[in-house]
Amino acid sequence: MDTWNWEVFNEDYLKKTIERCKRENILLPTFEQLKKPENIPQKLIEELKNIGLQDTHPLNLFRINWCNDPQQGGIGDINYLEIPSEISGVKARIIGLVGKFFPTGSHKVGATYGCLAPYLATGRFNPEYHKAVWPSTGNYCRGGVFNSNLLAVHSVAILPEEMSQERFDWLRERTEEVIATPGCESNVKEIYDKCHELEAKSDAYLILNQFSEFGNSIWHYEITGYTIEKLYNMINKKGRLSAYVSATGSAGTIAAGDYLRAKFPLMKVVGSEALQCPTLLLNGFGGHRIEGIGDKHVPWIHNVRNTDMLCAINDDDCMKLLRLFNEPAGHQFLMDSGVNESIVKKLPYLGISSIANLLSAVKMAKYYEYNENDIIFTVFTDSADMYISRLDEMNQEFGAYSKEQARLDWQTKMIHQSIDYLQELNYMDRKRVHNLKYFTWIEQQGKTVEELNTQWYDENYWPERFNTAPVWDEHIRSFNEKTGLMKKYL
Repeated sequence: MDTWNWEVFNEDYLKKTIERCKRENILLPTFEQLKKPENIPQKLIEELKNIGLQDTHPLNLFRINWCNDPQQGGIGDINYLEIPSEISGVKARIIGLVGKFFPTGSHKVGATYGCLAPYLATGRFNPEYHKAVWPSTGNYCRGGVFNSNLLAVHSVAILPEEMSQERFDWLRERTEEVIATPGCESNVKEIYDKCHELEAKSDAYLILNQFSEFGNSIWHYEITGYTIEKLYNMINKKGRLSAYVSATGSAGTIAAGDYLRAKFPLMKVVGSEALQCPTLLLNGFGGHRIEGIGDKHVPWIHNVRNTDMLCAINDDDCMKLLRLFNEPAGHQFLMDSGVNESIVKKLPYLGISSIANLLSAVKMAKYYEYNENDIIFTVFTDSADMYISRLDEMNQEFGAYSKEQARLDWQTKMIHQSIDYLQELNYMDRKRVHNLKYFTWIEQQGKTVEELNTQWYDENYWPERFNTAPVWDEHIRSFNEKTGLMKKYL
């Protein structure tokens, strides 16, 4: 939308969407319910226990939160994993929210709900005409297709052709329109070009671009940010919340740092990217293997003024540690080295980009010389489930994994992780990164220089957007009242 106005856009679209949701028994959770899922009506929580986490069932929309109970199926405690010093080699506590227990197995399903739900609840999407297009480097289009199926919406998935086979297999089972664009994770422009082709073909294609739709960052600001604050208050005895680390990617997840900064003004916010494509760090370019963090541009929704440090991670380090964290010989080595077996068994919770976040936390802990009183939070976005084919490829290329190789990988990729390719950002550094938005968003995607400058100079721009969830929730509650479906759970 051209203006930040979230009044009802089209009464006819809204009426058709309400009728469809009533017919399909679709309730829309509010952002507040996903933020505090313990407040979801108890009858609804009990019904969730009889629905599989990955089932195409509309009530699974209420599972788009960090507190799904993987054993009982209802709402439980926050899903997180603390990486002990025996693995990380640093004194600081490194804690990651775990995305494995979301529907689709990735937290990106939250970003897609954050983008689509406001369109549905304010009459910006005609379910009888529009097709929801999900441009992505992987998990975002999976989440978009999943939510589209739950909401009975036609979906289109667009992602680079070099993404893992698991992603393509999953998508082709759930939507007829899967478009593979040239290149790898870094080839985001090719995704945008395909979106423009679809838009030129028909106005039925509604592009929900995670790199420019604020619903992505607002979902993480409101839900991920709050969840980390709650977790910190639960586990903290004497430590300080020192930092939040996130791959920049689409700049959705890093928006949790804006929420946390308001609560903990002295903390650091660290943006991570691939060394093979260090766009923010060095204005660099190239291809890389950290699947899911598209590069070679700065997302429109990234509040660069809130980023304190940039960190680039070698994709080879991530791939080697993926083997360490998943192969039996790697597990045995870690347990022989004193790591608790219960922790080792959970290391497959970390996919490739999750490992990149972990390594970024290790690097910045070393740089700032953090100790056991410092707590670094990050996000383990998805699990190794989406990368089994990558493990098979490495076994074929390098041979079976051994305890000796595990020792070498742990020593060289984790323990001796250096503080190179880090940059603390001063005012002009931040402005340099912000200005890179011009080349993608103004020259290619139709944004205006005026708004680009407003993002930088207007202190109200970001708070106005990040605090939109209560407005959307008013529309969602009104929407649910008109379907009448919530009554049975109250």
